Parts: sequence; structure tokens; C-alpha cells
Amino acid sequence: MKIRLLSTALLAGLAFAQAASAQDFDDRWYLTGTAGMNIQDNDRGTRNAPFLGLGVGKFISPNWSVDGELNYQHPKFDADQDLSWSQYGVSLDFRRHFITEGRNWNPYALLGIGYQRSEEEFNAFPSPNSPGRREDGNLAAKVGLGIQGDLGRVGIRTELAYRADFDDTSVAAPDEDWFGDVLASVGIVVPLGPEAAEPVAPAPTPVAPNCADGDDDGDGVNNCDDKCPGSQAGQTIGPDGCPVPVSIDLKGVNFDFDKSTLRPDAIAILNEAVEILKRYPELKVEVAGHTDSKGTDAYNQKLSERRASAVYDYLTSNGVDASRLAGPNGYGESRPIAPNTNEDGSDNPEGRAKNRRTELNVQN
Repeated sequence: MKIRLLSTALLAGLAFAQAASAQDFDDRWYLTGTAGMNIQDNDRGTRNAPFLGLGVGKFISPNWSVDGELNYQHPKFDADQDLSWSQYGVSLDFRRHFITEGRNWNPYALLGIGYQRSEEEFNAFPSPNSPGRREDGNLAAKVGLGIQGDLGRVGIRTELAYRADFDDTSVAAPDEDWFGDVLASVGIVVPLGPEAAEPVAPAPTPVAPNCADGDDDGDGVNNCDDKCPGSQAGQTIGPDGCPVPVSIDLKGVNFDFDKSTLRPDAIAILNEAVEILKRYPELKVEVAGHTDSKGTDAYNQKLSERRASAVYDYLTSNGVDASRLAGPNGYGESRPIAPNTNEDGSDNPEGRAKNRRTELNVQN
């Protein structure tokens, strides 16, 4: 009979747990205090007794809460009320709440599992050690139904549960493998910490003033498009309102003696030049090649043109439109930036290395 009752209660609890209702929930930790009546299994041979519970829990979803709870009860034996029998335990209880928005009281189903410890005195007469004492612990399971209401700062629960206590070493009922007790209780729920504040609606997005007609720094670019609003008078300004470099430094794009092939160390410098030209699409430049003073003028002229062509080809192959490039132009040895010889007429290798170069000269 008891097994049938437990199975029926478990199935009922699982059926209630299938419904779903999603909405916002209070996920604060809370404390619980419970008082009620423990209606004892008749096979125990004990009287019904009050019980107390103390726990902590929280909602883990809009409809599910989990509690850890301690319980204690101290019933008396029917046959000999001078003998002591007490029981205490701990349980982990899951509650499925059936919440309807706008309703202050909502039902729930309970499923729990725990550990119960019994301390039982028994008559061992004529032994001088009478009464004897048994202490043992065992698994327990719990199912039930209840209603939880919101009273503002605290909540209240009323609950009816069935607890299966798998105690198979009872002295008073040695033929029993487990007992089924009914727990009728009332409890309070006390949330910890302040209640979550209602979300604040975001402030309306301010309407931006009409910036298309303004030009605060007087650079000819309206305030909407001006990414550099602090331009100074006399600067060359690009279409984004930012100063444009009047020259693109290719310092380091030098060539080996009598060569027009780009060296590996020049590629990174040319990539920077490509990025600058892409950033300022209105910018136009001249690609100019130069040599040192070694060799004839005619030879150096051709060599400087080949060097300019090497840079020109690299730029156009990396996305720079040829219409923005003047040249490639070669200037031979006519425009040195460093002495090719020392003051005493001796060779100056460092100066000649600087002169073997290619430049980008801004045209606008």
C-alpha cells in the first residue's frame, strides 16, 4: 500500500513539472522558516508530532526554485512515552512554480531528496543498560504540493508533502523497510538583499544639430564630414577635413649600387605610402628616381628611370590608380641629397647610398 502511494505521488509531481511559463524572476537568495505537523506512519508506533524546518534557497529560473532545508521532529512512542525518539535531517528540494502574471498566490509541485537520521530508545529490560539506544541514518525522498504567496517584503508557503523514510533498522518496527510520513506545514520566505530595481528606460537619443551647413574651423569641409575639426590656417586639407602631408617620405627606399630592384626593406615603406594614398584619394604625386654620381650622365639617367618605374609599378599593382601618379620620372645624378664625395675629393659611400633613391613628390 505504501509503495503504491509513493509511486502515485512521484508520478503526480513529475506531471506537474512539465508545464512551462517564462517570465522575469527574482533570483535573490532567500531564507526559509517552516513549522508544521508530522503525521507519522502508523507502523512506527509513534504519535504525530510538530516539526520545524530552516533552509536557504533561490529561484534558478522563472518557474523553478531549489532549497536546502534542515528539519527536526521529536514524537513520542504510543506504548511507552518515557522512551525518547527523535529525527532530524537535511533535504534538497526542487519546486516547480506555476506562476500567472498578476496573480499574488501561485501553486507549486515539490520533489525532494535527502538524508534522515533517527535516534531511537527501546526497552532492553532486564539488561542493566536499558533503555537501549539506536542511532542510524538513511535516504529519504519527498513529493508534495503547495501554494506560495507574496506579502511584499516576505513570502509565505503552505505545503502538504509525503516523505518516504527508508529506515530499515527500526527496533519498534523491525519488519518494516521504510516508512511514509505526511508533512503539513506553513513557512515564510525572506529574500536577502535589496529588490532588483526596475530597468530604467534609455534616455531619448538627442537630435543632432544640422552640421552639414557648419564649418567651425573654416577649412572648407562641413562639420558632418570633418574628422579633424581643429585644422589650422595654412594647412593642406583633405576631403575628410584632416591635414594632408605635403610630402610622402620614402626615406629608406634605396637601391643597391647599379641596381633598380626593390630591396626587401623597401617593401614595408612602400606599403605605408600605399595606405597614405588610399586614405587621401585626392592626393596626386610624382614618382621620381635618382642615382649617385658614379657612371656617365646618360647611364645614370636610364638607371634613375628604371628605379622610378620599379616604385611606380609597385604602387599601381597595390591599388593606387595610375591617374594619380606623375611619371615615372628619372633625374639621374642631378638632384643629390647628400655629398657623393668628401671635402678632400675622396669617395663618400654613405652619401652615394642616400642618393640612390626614389621619391614621391606631392603635386597638389
